Amino acid sequence: MRILHFADLHIGVENYGRIDPNTGLSSRLGDFLHTYDELVDYAIDGGVDLVLFCGDAYKSRNPSQTHQREFAKRIARLSNAGIPTFLLVGNHDTPNVIAQATALEIFPTLNVTNVHIGDRLRTYMVETRDGPLQVVAVPWIKRSEFLASDAARGMTHREINEAIERSIANAVRLQAENLDGGVPAVLAGHVTISQSTLASEQSMMLGHDHALLNSSVALPQFDYVALGHIHRHQVLNRQPRVVYAGSVQRVDFGEEKDDKGFCVVELDTSQPQGARLSSFEFVKNSAREFVTVDVKIAAGDEDPTATVIKAIQGHDLAGAIVRLRLTLPAELEALLLESKIRDALGAAHYVASISKDIEDRSRTRLSDANTLGISPKDALRMYLDTRKVANDRAAVLMEYAEALIEETGG
Repeated sequence: MRILHFADLHIGVENYGRIDPNTGLSSRLGDFLHTYDELVDYAIDGGVDLVLFCGDAYKSRNPSQTHQREFAKRIARLSNAGIPTFLLVGNHDTPNVIAQATALEIFPTLNVTNVHIGDRLRTYMVETRDGPLQVVAVPWIKRSEFLASDAARGMTHREINEAIERSIANAVRLQAENLDGGVPAVLAGHVTISQSTLASEQSMMLGHDHALLNSSVALPQFDYVALGHIHRHQVLNRQPRVVYAGSVQRVDFGEEKDDKGFCVVELDTSQPQGARLSSFEFVKNSAREFVTVDVKIAAGDEDPTATVIKAIQGHDLAGAIVRLRLTLPAELEALLLESKIRDALGAAHYVASISKDIEDRSRTRLSDANTLGISPKDALRMYLDTRKVANDRAAVLMEYAEALIEETGG
């Protein structure tokens, strides 16, 4: 049985993009859809028996009609090819209001064949061309539902998180204990595992995470544990294999060095429980590159512009999203010819920023061309980026800034 595992598609992330004149849509939307198409093509051409999506189809809890249409087009291709798809509900697919539908519920409403929605923590039986598969689904657990219960009354934030973690761990164990040992079984979770390594998804997380221990999901009843929510691909356990597929596209420079793609798993259904995983592969895709060019200009440099251009030419910037960070003495700033520097960056898909760290000066300056016409939120993000603020600290600052901007109607 061949399973394709991917997660964190995040259609709707459009930072560092420009309008495509042929479609009128953001070039970044095109990036995300292109890598989505790659994995759909792989599934159809590669004889995949099940596509297992582990949450966060969209960036927003309320995706636009265009984003929903483009996501559904690819699901329809898989359905028409006879490949079942299991769609797990992630935090970005979950509405704030309990009574509202998730962003993925449209598929069962329209009776789309071969599509299964994992919106509850329970075991689903999925029929594939190579026989049945048990999928224990662990969708995003909303804190609001727990807070509405009497059990949460008087609890601190930490106590609430610990109670949610215990509840999830107990539920997963119960589901595992009731599995049919003669049928292959996987866990699909949209969760944070405390031993995982975070990337820049900290700036995208909606609310405060609860985290499970690796031992809570690495149970012997599972032939494979497929995870979403953390954007960096990583293997947390070998037996059973516990894997974050990671996001399919780089969201920002915090993911510059991360490989992007999806996982392909082979289960030998003739083998006993615990011995079915016969192969595992992480397939890299053609995610758009992010490139940082750092240039330190020494005092006394007679042609700092030429020094910067030479450094730029030492990088492959074709089609990349680029940021240029310059460090130079104050007396050389006036000698920089930004028009020539921008010409040297012409191969880039998008120049995110050109920042100047002027020595002997207490502040970092952003190029006027980079700040003209941008929103306060983007300006702050650019400032934090140029100041090399840590991702976790930047996420907190952005969260407060977005709240203030919303309050003031900015």
